[in-house]
Amino acid sequence: MANKNSHQDEDARQDTYPDLSDPSLFLNRELTWLAFNQRVLNEALDSRIPLLERVKFAAIAGSNLDEFFMKRIGGLKQQVGAGIHEETVDGRSPREQIDACYAFVREHHREREVLLEGLWTELAGVGIEITSYKKLDENEQALVRHDYYNNIFPLVTPQSIDPAHPFPFISNLSLNLLVTLRYPQEKATSLARVKLPISAGAPRFVQVIKQQRYVFLEDVMANNLDMLFPGMEILNCELFRVTRNANTSRNEEHADDLLALIESTLQDRKFSPIVRLQVHPDMDSVHRGRLAAELGLNEETDVFEVSGMMGMRDLWQLANLDLPKLKDPVHHPVDHPALESKRNIFHVIRDSRAILLQHPYESFSSSVERFLGEAAIDPKVRAIKMTLYRTSPQSPIVDTLIRAAQNGKQVAVVVELKARFDEEANIRLANRMEEAGIHATYGVVGLKTHCKLILVLRQDYKGLRRYVHIGTGNYHPVTARLYSDLGLFVYDKDIGQDATELFNYLTTGYTPKRNYNKLLPAPKHLKKALISKIEREITKHTKERPGRIIFKMNALEDPDICIALYRASIAGVRVDLIVRDSCRVRPGVQGISETMRVISIVGRFLEHARIYYFQNAGDEEFYIGSADAMRRNLEHRVEVVAPIESRQLRQDLLDMLEIQLSDQRSAWEMQSNGTYAQRQPDENGDARSSQEVQIEQAEKRFHDAKRLRSRKAKSFGKRNLR
Repeated sequence: MANKNSHQDEDARQDTYPDLSDPSLFLNRELTWLAFNQRVLNEALDSRIPLLERVKFAAIAGSNLDEFFMKRIGGLKQQVGAGIHEETVDGRSPREQIDACYAFVREHHREREVLLEGLWTELAGVGIEITSYKKLDENEQALVRHDYYNNIFPLVTPQSIDPAHPFPFISNLSLNLLVTLRYPQEKATSLARVKLPISAGAPRFVQVIKQQRYVFLEDVMANNLDMLFPGMEILNCELFRVTRNANTSRNEEHADDLLALIESTLQDRKFSPIVRLQVHPDMDSVHRGRLAAELGLNEETDVFEVSGMMGMRDLWQLANLDLPKLKDPVHHPVDHPALESKRNIFHVIRDSRAILLQHPYESFSSSVERFLGEAAIDPKVRAIKMTLYRTSPQSPIVDTLIRAAQNGKQVAVVVELKARFDEEANIRLANRMEEAGIHATYGVVGLKTHCKLILVLRQDYKGLRRYVHIGTGNYHPVTARLYSDLGLFVYDKDIGQDATELFNYLTTGYTPKRNYNKLLPAPKHLKKALISKIEREITKHTKERPGRIIFKMNALEDPDICIALYRASIAGVRVDLIVRDSCRVRPGVQGISETMRVISIVGRFLEHARIYYFQNAGDEEFYIGSADAMRRNLEHRVEVVAPIESRQLRQDLLDMLEIQLSDQRSAWEMQSNGTYAQRQPDENGDARSSQEVQIEQAEKRFHDAKRLRSRKAKSFGKRNLR
């Protein structure tokens, strides 16, 4: 009878639901991402953060915006060019999205100029001066000129622009000087393009006589053009920068060789259409118009004026200065307490059944790298299977896999060749592994392999055992120190079988009905499972035992998931969302999302973990994995999330989520209109960020475990003495 009433209540709710497809309920993916980048830029304004860390955030924000134009604006422009007028769930056509993004970016530029001026002033206050070439004295100018002539000038290649020399190719993200010149005593002028050869040997910020004084490279070049154009009269010199579309994917369905296809796609990207031109406001209007025309851009919309520094990603040079007092204290990850032992790591995992890793608070090298390292030399290990989405070009992980193959292990690696901007590195790594005898495959046609999975098969005394690592982050030793991620070592028969099934799918592409016991892979199972679990939370929600959902992810974009979450909030379920960047839902809308809360955490480490929590009437469920709640992830990628079944590990995850939800230092809370407000600690409240708390907790776990081992050792020693 209770079950029948439950269904009647559900039917009643269905009848009273408002129209959840109303575009006003959904925020735009691109605009919410731009708002996230604004939050990143805000870190550069925050006086609580050490100065060079703030410079770093400005560099990140600049690099992020470049990628946004390359990927998102580039994609929208392709849609406009193809005549696509289909509206997004928030009611915008591709053209309308571009216009809204451009308006946002122009306002963003104005704020950025003010920020940079403030940074230059503060840097000067601590002895790091960014000055102009003309402000140097004669001796300093002579020394800079001499250094430029010897170390940079040979790299420079001027190109004329005239009837005999067609308009030159302009490479992506390049900084260029447009020089107007003429022969002495003549009226006719000509143009030349000079590309800044920015590289390790030609830095953007040219140091003045071993002091912490710097001049922009373009300033040095502009004031020494007589070297390039001897005897010519230099009338004007103007800086410009271009951004090209990075969306050059071809149809791989008909590709005979995926590797060759990706290589040709990379070649296409170098010559892909330009989507943005950046110029200084004082550029000659004729030159501005000519550049726009030559580059195939609309002068009114696609040209962006930048008053200050173009190419803010080059601020990394200053952020990397060796000045510890102007940076955060160096963070040293601790070893996971369970892995501090020198015992065989497979014995440790087998005894523990499951070990939850929290990076970068806990070490990646002493956990994941150790796991692979021991697998490579353990005589009982028969095979290693692994997915590889991104890793460092000189990755020790690849060296370890090669060593394993040389030691006679069967090694199979699924390399994702289409990982954006890492394609070339992954092609090189795949070739290198194949040459070493590793079985390298490239995943399933039409899908990106984004899951993070390692399967090690080891011959124990009871037969072949399967040890699995499932992660939320890439197997990348560098980003493992910069991104906040989770990993799970698990010894579980069902998960081991599921991992085997998944690798068989990835290496063959065959799609018969595949059964999974515990893992939830995309695209076949995960989305349906998430929606089903949200609906279950609605069904089980009562006043006596209210339901709760907590999702932590990089982005929440899938309309079906958004609608399911709205339905949960309407039913009274408490919905807490920790979403780093793009988020389509609006919390606090009367009658729709009054029990919903959305926060974004921006801090020292890039929040990158994905967690799905369902209270489930007390029988709590936790899942971690690689998938964001985005349509591309759930429908067009191979993803996997895994259950956390240990009661202690569930509590650890819940504690972590609650720490983040209560963060009053690094959390930004979304308002019902879609804007964000940064939380501020109360006068007597905790002024620490959630990341600072997690650092302290990881260190406490490590030291508590160390003291416990020490007490046990002393107790054991006393018993032996007796």
